[in-house]
Formats: sequence, C-alpha cells, structure tokens
Amino acid sequence: MGSAVSLAVGLLLTWVVLLFLPEYAEELAQEQGPLAQAILIFTLISAMAAASFYGEIREWRWRLATHLATALSLSVAIWTYWPN
Repeated sequence: MGSAVSLAVGLLLTWVVLLFLPEYAEELAQEQGPLAQAILIFTLISAMAAASFYGEIREWRWRLATHLATALSLSVAIWTYWPN
C-alpha cells in the first residue's frame, strides 16, 4: 500500500510541476496522456490496497474480494508497462 501511494503521489506531484512550466508546454504535451494514465493506474492500486489493508485489519468478510481487486489492479499496471 505504501509503495503504491508513494508512486501515485510522486506522479501527481510531477504533473503539478509540469503545470508550473508553461514555457515547456509544447515540448511536454506528449507526456500529459501517459502521465495521466499512470496517475490513474497507481491511484487505483492505492485505493484497492488501502481497502484491502483496512478490511484485513478489521477482519471483515469482504477483505478477500479487496485482496483480489488489489491483485487485479496490480495486474493492470504490469500489463500496461510490460515491454512489448
């Protein structure tokens, strides 16, 4: 959970930094799409991992479903970034 959150926050802060560089907007325009995709993917992983962590601590019945959702969201990231 911690690694996924730190990746999501780091990517989000990278996007914020790019907002403060308008003089490089043309050069960085092609990076906006992949950056937004990475932010979305790692935010999804973070949310699933946080729900899984919370369910595990509380020992709730739905925790196994969130474990599976975490594994699936991680699989999406692996599938997206695996070299062709």
